[in-house]
Amino acid sequence: MPSAFLTAEWRWLAMANYAVDAELLTPYLPAATELDVWEGRCYLSLVGFLFRNTRLKGFRIPFHSDFEEVNLRTYVRYRAPDGSWRRGVVFLSEIVPLPTLAFVANQAYQEHYRSMPMRHDVHQTDEALTVQYEWKSNTWNSFCLVTDLDSREQDPSGLDAFITEHYFGYTRMDGRRTGEYRVEHPTWKIHAVQGFEIKVDFSDLYGPSFAFLEGRTPDSLLLAEGSGISVGPKRVIKA
Repeated sequence: MPSAFLTAEWRWLAMANYAVDAELLTPYLPAATELDVWEGRCYLSLVGFLFRNTRLKGFRIPFHSDFEEVNLRTYVRYRAPDGSWRRGVVFLSEIVPLPTLAFVANQAYQEHYRSMPMRHDVHQTDEALTVQYEWKSNTWNSFCLVTDLDSREQDPSGLDAFITEHYFGYTRMDGRRTGEYRVEHPTWKIHAVQGFEIKVDFSDLYGPSFAFLEGRTPDSLLLAEGSGISVGPKRVIKA
């Protein structure tokens, strides 16, 4: 898409989803947005995935096209001028292995990127597929899913679709201005999760108010196969 700021492939999106109190998330809402809910519950997601074949404005940047990302995000909606609802995500934190990537994303979109050492492993046996992401703050954190080999279509009315089918990103610029950008991709197929292991120091990475997630079993887990994606240019919303 010619007007895209970024194009890439997002692959093997591991997602751990937690139902949390709205009061935890409200301070992170950009102006003009409100929390989006599924069956009356607000969700916070830990997401690990791979960037592949990344291009900025059509150009491949040497040594910066293939890398991992781990983010912590929540779900919002915005009432557009035409009266329709736009459903999107707000990132509380995004971690990548390359400082230059973090700098460009923070400058261009006012996101919350940090760079840390990262690694991943994707492998399969005759019985299962294993996807693992690791990143190092004070210690190594890890997020691992073991899933079925075969993928399936999502239930469009289910929680999996709610988690994956938010096609806008919103960022707080200041108390009255919000950045909005569109993310385009097809509906992803998902793999049913057989088992998981999450060893994350939520307090160290995201602050003491998130410490309660340490050792808590997620309310849902999924692995999305991913696809090619495009991220549009940012526009400014004034509340």
